[in-house]
Amino acid sequence: MNEEYFQEKIDNEKKIEPKDWMPDDYRKHLIRQMSQHAHSEVIGMQPEGNWITRAPSLRAKMILLAKVQDEAGHGLYLYSATETLGISREELVQQLHSEKAKYSSIFNYPTLSWADMGAIGWLVDGAAIVNQVSLQRTSYGPYARAMIKICKEESFHQRQGYEIMAEMAKGTKEQKEMAQDALNRFWWPSIMMFGPQDSDSPRSGNAMKWKIKRQTNDELRQNFIDKTVAQAEVIGLTIPDPDLKWNEERGHYDFGEMDWDEFWNVVNGNGPCNKQRLAHHKKAHDEGEWVRKAAKEYAKKQELVN
Repeated sequence: MNEEYFQEKIDNEKKIEPKDWMPDDYRKHLIRQMSQHAHSEVIGMQPEGNWITRAPSLRAKMILLAKVQDEAGHGLYLYSATETLGISREELVQQLHSEKAKYSSIFNYPTLSWADMGAIGWLVDGAAIVNQVSLQRTSYGPYARAMIKICKEESFHQRQGYEIMAEMAKGTKEQKEMAQDALNRFWWPSIMMFGPQDSDSPRSGNAMKWKIKRQTNDELRQNFIDKTVAQAEVIGLTIPDPDLKWNEERGHYDFGEMDWDEFWNVVNGNGPCNKQRLAHHKKAHDEGEWVRKAAKEYAKKQELVN
């Protein structure tokens, strides 16, 4: 009876809230997806934080600082939303450190030049927006509401990245080559961000039934490619896919085959920066333990005073 009522509520586009009854598998799926999203925001600060001190101007530094700060905030929103499902922040972090929980594979690639800040903002945050706009209609209330604010800030991040790429593309020959090189390296990892093909994504069935996801991985990927090709043309950069062509009959771009061996290799912890990213997070977490303890003690004292 509970399951029937639960599904009826979802079918009628009503949000599931933390105190509502929900199937265990629904809760588990949300914890996995939302915590992965939170971990991605926090780990994603690393490749960009690496360039804050090397930004080419004060304006660029201020914008990048604001962006990295936003990503920290997104992680906190998402951790808080995940906690409403009955799991603690400590357990979520422990799952990340033990590699039981994943984060987006895109953050396991190195950032080799300032142009990479443009590629990440334009492509990575652009891909995130496509996914997260869909998630604003996800069936779990706290997750959907968090997405509304996050999407507004991600759109700023995407414009920041596109501006960097546009400026470099119209700069010197060396600057344009640097922008094109960044696009070449981040294009394929960006479109693999949407996850495996639908035929290889066993969890998608329930996620669509429960309206946790509103579009499949392949639909989201196609949407992103269709939007991004025109943006590249405007600034004079070339998408590094010789098989990319407009399909009049489908009304979409056809594109080449992704390297799924590379994708799974990175997902399974063997990418260029997997070990570096996780080690950095563990180190920062351990070094910040005294701050967390002090905050807890202060909160206890405030309770006694009040």
